[in-house]
Formats: sequence, structure tokens, C-alpha cells
Amino acid sequence: MTARRFGLVIFDCDGVLVDSEPIINRAHARVLTACGYPITESDLVRRFCGMSDADMLAIIEREWGRGLPMFYGERVGRMMENAFRQSLAPIHGVTEALDTLQLPVCVASSSTVDQIRRKLELTGLLRRFGENLFSSTMVERGKPAPDLFLYAAQRLAAAPDRCLVIEDSPAGINAARAARMTAVGFCGGSHCGPEHGARLQEHGAALVVHDMRELVTAMAKLDSVPAG
Repeated sequence: MTARRFGLVIFDCDGVLVDSEPIINRAHARVLTACGYPITESDLVRRFCGMSDADMLAIIEREWGRGLPMFYGERVGRMMENAFRQSLAPIHGVTEALDTLQLPVCVASSSTVDQIRRKLELTGLLRRFGENLFSSTMVERGKPAPDLFLYAAQRLAAAPDRCLVIEDSPAGINAARAARMTAVGFCGGSHCGPEHGARLQEHGAALVVHDMRELVTAMAKLDSVPAG
């Protein structure tokens, strides 16, 4: 089944392809708290989900009024890598969704390209995307600005109004809408609480899916609605 309205499906990575958000936010929360900036995993998800680490940490440093220690990045990175090797898994149903899609696909994430590739390698998903991996480091402004999605579409010769973006964060939904793309909100990651889907709809998600195996059916529904 293919939705004729769309020519490219753009996936976020963390929380959409791989269930990495709890690992990432746990590492940041523990190290930030140890550094004297107490914060919880749920606070990080609520405030910064979808943003790059650089943008998140710049906001924290500005609010805190001081810089994070030099060891911060190395310590967080080591904690995340250890946890990724032990427990990182693909989002439930994502392999079935990718098997069913008959459209070009790519990844557009706030992570660096090396981080994206590593997570997809560990979960067996890298071959699905090849070199179609796009990072916010490639553009001037990360999400919620539209730059990353527009860059991915340009690189793959896809018109923005024929792109479908799969996102789990308000920042990502905002970025897709600003790029004049259709956004589907995904709230099947283990970091998503009961209100997550409603938040994504409030930010402009055309539909929300709770199981990645619902994606192609959702696309068919969108295909029957005129773009506008």
C-alpha cells in the first residue's frame, strides 16, 4: 500500500526509529544533577525533546548562569554508549512499517551523523537508510526551525509538500509544519506519557499513531485528504 500524495518519508531517529530517549535523558539528568543542576528525566523530555544537545545545554547554561564542566560531554557520552550497547532497541513495529513502505525514506535528526549511524547500526536499521542520514549539524538552525527537513528534501529532490515527517516531539512537529510538510506524531516510544499525543496534535500533527505498524494505514487516510 502506498500513499500517492507523498514522495518521501522523513523519520526522526530518537523515539521514532530507536527507543533511545530514556537512555539519553537518564544520562543527561544524572550528570547535570551531579554537576549541581538538579533535573529529572521527565523534565528533560518535557522541555527539550527534539532539540539538539548543543541547543539544550546552551539554554541550561544560560539559565544556570555558569558553564558546564569540561568533562560533561565525555561523561554523558560514555554513559549513553554503555547503555546503548546493553539495551538499545528499535521502536516496536518499525521494521514491519519499513518493510511495508514503498517510498523513499531518510532520517533527519538533531543528533550528529555519527550518533545517528551508531544507533541505527546497533538496532539493525542502518541498511534501511543507507547514506540518507541528515543531522542538524548540517544546517544553520536545528528544530523547531524548518532548515533540516528542507535540506533533506532538497538533497533527495522531493518537494516539501510531498514530504511526510514522522516525529515524536513538539519541536519536530513545529519544524515540519514550518517546512510546509505533513507531520504525523508518534507517541509509541517508552518516554511518551499519556498526554504526549495530545501535545503533538496541539502543535499541528495531522494524525497521531501509537504503534508504528499503524503508519501505512495513517498515510492512506492522509492520502484521501487534499493537501492544503
